[in-house]
Amino acid sequence: MTSSLLLAFALMLILEGAMPFIAPAAWRETFRRLTQMSDGQIRFIGLSSMLIGLILVMIFS
Repeated sequence: MTSSLLLAFALMLILEGAMPFIAPAAWRETFRRLTQMSDGQIRFIGLSSMLIGLILVMIFS
């Protein structure tokens, strides 16, 4: 179980790091826009992301 969690964490870091490495200007613009959103909008994006991730985990495991 620990091995799978560490592997998932490593994959998340690789995917999260790809955007600033490949397109730093677009990454910066995305975060500039994110700072202008309300807390509710950011929470909705986070909730949607978690639900999609949960569904994918359920499908592929």
